[in-house]
This record gives sequence, C-alpha cells and structure tokens, in this order.
Amino acid sequence: MTNPFDLKQQMGRFDSRYPTADERPIIGITGNYGELTCKLGEGYYKQVEAAGGVPVIIPPSADQHTLINTLNSIDALLLSGGADINPLYCGEEPEPKLGNINDERDLPELLITRLAYRRQIPILGICRGIQTLAVALEGSVHQDISAIASIKHSQDAGRDVPTHHVVVDEDSLLSDIYKGENSSGSKLFTLHSSLLTLSVNSFHHQAVHEPGPHLRVTARANDGIIEAVESSEHKPIMGVQWHPECLGKEGLPLFRWLVDEARCFRETKRVHQHIITLDTHCDTPMLFPQGIDFAQRDDRILVDLHKMTEGRLDATIMVAYLPQEFSKAPTTLSPCAYADDIFDKIEAIAAQNSQYLAVARTPDALWQNKRQGRKSIMLGIENGLALEGQLSNVQHFANRGIVYITLCHNGDNDLCDSARGTKTHGGMSDFGRKVIQEMNRLGLMVDLSHAAETSFYDALDISSTPIVCSHSSARALCDHPRNLTDDQMRALARKGGVCQITLYPGFLRMDEKASILDAMAHLDHAIQVMGIDHVGLGTDFDGDGGVPGLADASELTNYTRQLLLRRYSEEDIQKLWGGNFLRVMRQVQAIRK
Repeated sequence: MTNPFDLKQQMGRFDSRYPTADERPIIGITGNYGELTCKLGEGYYKQVEAAGGVPVIIPPSADQHTLINTLNSIDALLLSGGADINPLYCGEEPEPKLGNINDERDLPELLITRLAYRRQIPILGICRGIQTLAVALEGSVHQDISAIASIKHSQDAGRDVPTHHVVVDEDSLLSDIYKGENSSGSKLFTLHSSLLTLSVNSFHHQAVHEPGPHLRVTARANDGIIEAVESSEHKPIMGVQWHPECLGKEGLPLFRWLVDEARCFRETKRVHQHIITLDTHCDTPMLFPQGIDFAQRDDRILVDLHKMTEGRLDATIMVAYLPQEFSKAPTTLSPCAYADDIFDKIEAIAAQNSQYLAVARTPDALWQNKRQGRKSIMLGIENGLALEGQLSNVQHFANRGIVYITLCHNGDNDLCDSARGTKTHGGMSDFGRKVIQEMNRLGLMVDLSHAAETSFYDALDISSTPIVCSHSSARALCDHPRNLTDDQMRALARKGGVCQITLYPGFLRMDEKASILDAMAHLDHAIQVMGIDHVGLGTDFDGDGGVPGLADASELTNYTRQLLLRRYSEEDIQKLWGGNFLRVMRQVQAIRK
C-alpha cells in the first residue's frame, strides 16, 4: 500500500521509467495580484491539467525580457479574472461607478496580450480576461453595466452555480465546442433547433462594449450584455465573461479547446524549425521611398524583420516592380536603372542588418542562412519592362543575382500579352521568345503570373525548363483573368512547374471579402488539380495581397496551422512552404552550372 507521506515512494512515480512525461503543451496563466502577492485561483491550473496541458503562472511584470522570453516558452495564453481595467488605457476618464482597478496587472497583461496576438499564440480570456482582450486589441469596455443591465451579473451564489443564461451565435467556435459535447451529457447547455443556450456563473460589473476590429461577438446575455467574443480573423482567440474554471466538467470544454490549440501551435513551431518557409512574391521594395527602416516594426509595410520573425518566415522573394505606365512613375531613372536601384537598396538593408538578414541566390544559401539564424531575401523582377528591349539586360540581371522575371504585369509589353492586355502579339513576341531562351541559358526562372493564356501556353512550349506562376490563384473558384484555369494548372504540372497561391483578395473572391479560409480553398483546389508537388504560396504582400488570418508576414504561421489541421505531413508542408518552388529553382539553376 502506498504511503502518501513517504517521499521515496512518491518519487518512484518519476523514476519508474524514462521518459516520465509526454510532451504536453505549456499554458501560461496570468497571475492575479494583491497584498504584495501574485496568486491564482485553483480552478485555472486544475482545469488546464485536466485538459492535458501544463500550467505555469505568469507574474504581472512589464519587463521586456520577461515578456519576450515568456512568450517564447509558452504554447498558449490564459488571461485570468480579477479587478477592473484602468479606463485610461481606453482613452477614457473614470466613471463614478468604476470598481477597484489593478494597476499592477493592467500594463503587463495588455502588453503580453498584444504581443501574443502578433505571434499567433492561442489565447483564452476569462472574465477580466475577455475585457483585457478587447482593450489590448483596439476595442473598449463598459466601466459599469448597471445602467444597461436588466439581469444580475454578479451573483451571490457559489462560484460553481450557474445563475443566468447566454445565447450563443450558431456560426461560432463557441457553439461548435459545446455542440461537440452533446454526447457527453453536459448539463451546461440546451439546444433548441440550432440555437445554443449556455447556463453560466457571473461575477462582473464591467463588460466588453466594442470588441474592436480583430474580435467579433459570439454570445450575449438576455439583456444584451456581451458574454463571449472570438477572433474575426479565424485565429485561435476566444474570450468569455463567465468563469468556466469554477464549473468543473461543465467548464472543461473551453480548456480542452485551448490545450488542443496549444498542441497545434507547439507542433507548428516544431515544423518551422525543420523546414524552409519561402514566400515567393512580395512587393515591399515598392514602399522603400517612404523611408522604411526594415529592421523596425513598421505598420506601413507588411514584411519587415519583426514580422518575419513573428511569423517564422525564413525567406521572401522581393521584386523590383515596374508599373505598366512606367513613364508616369515618380522616378527619373530608366526602367533598368530603377530595378538596379531597388536591388541596391535591398543589398544595403541586408548589409546593415547582416546579423539577422542576408541576400540569397540559391536554395542552398537559404538553408545556410537558416542554420546561421538569419532571414533571407531573394531578388526578382516583376515586369519585363526592366529589360528595356535589350537581350543583354537578361545577363545583367542574372549577374545581379535575381532568381526570376515575371514577364509582364497589367498590360502588354514588348515580351508578351498580359491577362489584362489588348492582345498585342497574340501571345509571346519574338523578343519574348528570345528572352525566355536566354533566361533558360542563364538559369533564371520564367514567371508567367499576370500573363495572358496565349502567352502562358507559348511560354510552356518555348521554355526548356519548368516555368512558375509566383502569385496566381484558381479561376475555377474566382473567375478573374489573372487566375489560372484548371487546364492551365494541369499543363503547368505536366511540364514540372508550380503555381503559388496568392493572397490578393480580388483573386480569391470576386466580392474581395476573402479570408484565410478562401486562400486555403484555392490551395486545396490547386492540389487536387495539379498534385501536391506543384503548389505553394506567393502572398503578394505590399502589392495589395493579404487577407484576415494572413494579413502580413507575422501571421504566416496560421498557414502552417491550417495545413496541420488538414493532416498534411511535415514532408508535404515543406513542399507547400516553398519546397516545390525551390525544386524548380534547383533544376533551372543547374543548367547555368
């Protein structure tokens, strides 16, 4: 018989076999504060353990090193309950009925919430935590709800007693979680047709007023008070106004959801450690004239060092974009000189940040930079106008280290017809044919995004190496001339090429109200048509690419999360994260060698 007070016997649980613990996700729980003490209600950590996670308490510290290292160590964030939030953080003056605020917690929790949001860390906010979510993510709270509440929101009954109802939106994550519990005999909810009503406990007089641009309301009390929110961007973020940690098994589904999302995030981080992640098209250099500092987080651009780090993006292909009516562009440089100037600026940025960033010209260089802890930029040209009609400029740009040329943009040029052009050549021009042949000789990839179908098929016939479409989507799902038909996709795959799904909203949905789910639908369709070996991602960030859930480089781990949710293997995830594109790059560059 085991003696619970025999330490040697108790230690035997840890020494009986190796290893003694499975790899459980780490759930960071913000600690309450009072009387010079950081403390935590037992329900939080016990529910996390019951859900299969490992709880750790996060102290209320705003120290930069504490916050960053904490975020690097956890797999999910749980914002616990407590006192009111100082209204000054919402730009408001305190109202007469404002309760006690906890200034020791406010700034640390608002900072860690916003930083966790940037890193795509799963978040669950409880009571005060839902209000912290709203304030941190540009929403606001009611300082006191007594004037608008018609039911009691701060019960006298025990914390484990449900005392009022909340009605849950049918189209919500919260509804999915609890409907999935139906077979377990939960007493917490009732279901009439598709309308879900939860019975909850309640201890608050503040509440979310406006959820802000990143959250949406998913449950209300019968008096209209907001009781739950979740991400409006398909991210693993949720907040509830009640206290599920006190409801035992009835509250456990929310903690299981958080731990499951933490497990997925942990796997996402692991996968990113082992693969190269390459975005095959971004237009960030177009914004360099605004005085961008690439080493700083800058809201004017979608790709910078901070966002690449947060999104665990190893490499991006930055293009020198030349507008179709180049004569109207705000520069006195010729097209060729303008592209050279862009490349000079990129190389200068890399030199200034050589500890963290380098220009790469081959797939091997990408891997070398990753091993050395550096991000990579590859160079490309978008619009063959940069050649100025001179075949010798293909050699010039090959010497500069570019990896591809997108032959045209939104208009015909002297190489070929565009998808948005006027059929000047009926496909590729004679000069365009010579350019493709020279690119083949010099080991440059031929990019047919933006090209007319006639140009596309001509190029397939002319090129001796596989061609790519660095940022194109599926016309079967969005009938836009810039997108590839299924026949084009099949022809591209037969020749060994790749199609990189883009995030330009108008190429994902005709109404342009696209999200990450639309991008994944295009990816799934392309894989179904072309096969897993011929598809990838080219965001078109800073060229008006970006959708909720994949809005900038910091959100690109969400792409991996979606791939994991679809049960793709690590090998296939590497293919879809640039591996297919790099296979073609190796094949094309091998000719040059």
